[in-house]
Amino acid sequence: MVQDTKDGAILTVHIQPKASTTECVGIHGNAIKIRVAAPPVDGAANEELIRFLARTLSLPLAAVHIESGTSGRHKRVRLSGVTGSYVTACLLQKDP
Repeated sequence: MVQDTKDGAILTVHIQPKASTTECVGIHGNAIKIRVAAPPVDGAANEELIRFLARTLSLPLAAVHIESGTSGRHKRVRLSGVTGSYVTACLLQKDP
């Protein structure tokens, strides 16, 4: 799901476009599942995923980059300046 690298982390995500809200919903196989409130047209879902990850992880947009899977549901996202444990804690935190 999340791998540490020398300059940040690589996150494996499974996205579900055209959801009612953008949110992380848990684990899907070996990826973190994120519902995206944007259609998979003209990169809109990818842009929404990047905005969601940047906002949730308190990162600048430039620190979030989709490395592979731009046209599919399964993606690898490079997150600069964070650790894998921080990413996991932020995305999978449960509300009390």
